[in-house]
Amino acid sequence: MLKHRGFPSRLPGSDYQFTIRRENKAGATRLIARERYADRRPADRRADEAFVAALWHHFGDAPFERGNLDAGRLSWVFEREVVPAEDEFDPESYDSLLKLDETRARAAFPGAFETGNWF
Repeated sequence: MLKHRGFPSRLPGSDYQFTIRRENKAGATRLIARERYADRRPADRRADEAFVAALWHHFGDAPFERGNLDAGRLSWVFEREVVPAEDEFDPESYDSLLKLDETRARAAFPGAFETGNWF
């Protein structure tokens, strides 16, 4: 499992996790597209926006390996702002390649692309 050095481990001042410390010996947790409803708490939306900002800052629009990115946090943006970057995508592999869909991410989280410092 690739560890993304320099990637924030969580949203500062919260328990919203962005990375995991060690791989699960039973295998990676499956990525699923979770439904984001309009009545989600503001803190949950802020965590999603900060996660997208971290992805943009760390990877830009280049494909990246899933590695130690938290499956729960990825699932909130999976198949919307974050899409598979390969045809043979395995949602249960730490080696799977993902890519930030900049157009959809900018539409959903415009604050993530501002020049402010999230972390």
